[in-house]
Amino acid sequence: MHEMSVTESMLGVVLRHAQRNRAGKVTAINMVLGEFSTVMPESVQFYFDIISKDTIAEGADLNFRRTKLIAKCETCGDEFEVVEYDFTCPGCKGEKSEIISGREFQVESIEIS
Repeated sequence: MHEMSVTESMLGVVLRHAQRNRAGKVTAINMVLGEFSTVMPESVQFYFDIISKDTIAEGADLNFRRTKLIAKCETCGDEFEVVEYDFTCPGCKGEKSEIISGREFQVESIEIS
């Protein structure tokens, strides 16, 4: 159910930027969605279709670009792609790492007319 609140926030961002740029219509919203994000694109689309009614974003295409889950080893400093949720550093076999990419849910750009 958290998709409804994040979709409302996303729509608010989109509408503010569209209005600042004197848009008549938002035709597309390009999103970045991390592999490790708990947000489901289908749910975002469902809620977007409901809450965007009667706004300049109604009917806009939602496009999702997935980002990979990337971690940084706290032992050697190497960055690596996490595969099958194994956070062990492939270089030094260190087991302490920090996620640096893959949790995103953000508006990358909007297309307006």
